[in-house]
Amino acid sequence: MTQTLLSRRTALIGLSAVTAVPAFAQTRFETAKAYSTARRGISFLVMQRGQVLFEDYQGQGKRFKGWELASGTKSFSGVMAAALVQDGLLKLDEYCADTLTEFWSDRYRSAIRVTDLLHLVSGIDGKGGRNFGNVPTYAEAVTATSNKGTGTQFSYGPVPFQIFGELVRRKLIAAKTGDADPLAYLTRRLLDPLGIRPIRWQRGSDGMPHLPSGAAITARDWAKFGQFVLAGGVHQGKALVDPVALQANFEASKANPGYGLTWWMPRPGMIGPGPRSGVASEAVSLSGLGKLYMAAGAGNQRLYLLPDQDMVIVRQADGILEGLRRGAGDWSDQTFLSLLLGA
Repeated sequence: MTQTLLSRRTALIGLSAVTAVPAFAQTRFETAKAYSTARRGISFLVMQRGQVLFEDYQGQGKRFKGWELASGTKSFSGVMAAALVQDGLLKLDEYCADTLTEFWSDRYRSAIRVTDLLHLVSGIDGKGGRNFGNVPTYAEAVTATSNKGTGTQFSYGPVPFQIFGELVRRKLIAAKTGDADPLAYLTRRLLDPLGIRPIRWQRGSDGMPHLPSGAAITARDWAKFGQFVLAGGVHQGKALVDPVALQANFEASKANPGYGLTWWMPRPGMIGPGPRSGVASEAVSLSGLGKLYMAAGAGNQRLYLLPDQDMVIVRQADGILEGLRRGAGDWSDQTFLSLLLGA
């Protein structure tokens, strides 16, 4: 069902109601919607300058129903790091071993900085020998070994994010913030102020929140998060994160020019999450659409940020488990965005 009615009630949840758009833009949005829906799409939202221009739900999709983001969850960690920097609890260039002291006894792990960890160039195998979707506990993650120097190889997977989770957990304890775990901190510092209410967030057998995956939120709430990032981390005139650390979210490593601090940035030379994801194969054509940042999850869950257009686009879809097994299928980010933008 496409939502096109203007209503004051929708503003109460933190976003303005759907704004009237020119007929040519409406046609593009409808065409992009049809493309998404034909490929298991259930939620589709376009926002520009904080105004919702188009919103549609199909099948299981509902305005107030959260949906799993899969690896789209990962990008919360980069922005959380920027909040930790603002609070004086973290520096992106600090050594992980300053907090994870067991790393000091290891030649390679003692050299890992937080920025290496979140750029996925720490030298630690991102998957840790696990299948996609198999997330280690924090305690298991910090035992992961490395036999490579930092910055030499991009390795995608859940392990670095769970290591980051343990690092944050220990910092919160040391600082006596009162936050039970990283998700409690993220909620207090960012999600609550932004009015974002996750429907659920998966936890491991250790009771700790999964940072590489596990969040389930509505399309509108994911869009709120994207708009906050596009606004430079400022909400209602107040900076909620360190601006320099937030900008670092969109600075690539030498090992992978297409990945920032937990965000995809399609461009030539990009290394994707896996051979079946389809993301890297379209990097060159996507770079032709202008500056683009992306949070992406299995089943082709997408949060697109287009800074030049001040635009946020959310796309959620059914078929996450199938996506883990089979990859992107017939989904194309380039085709979808080209239809939407008229490029």
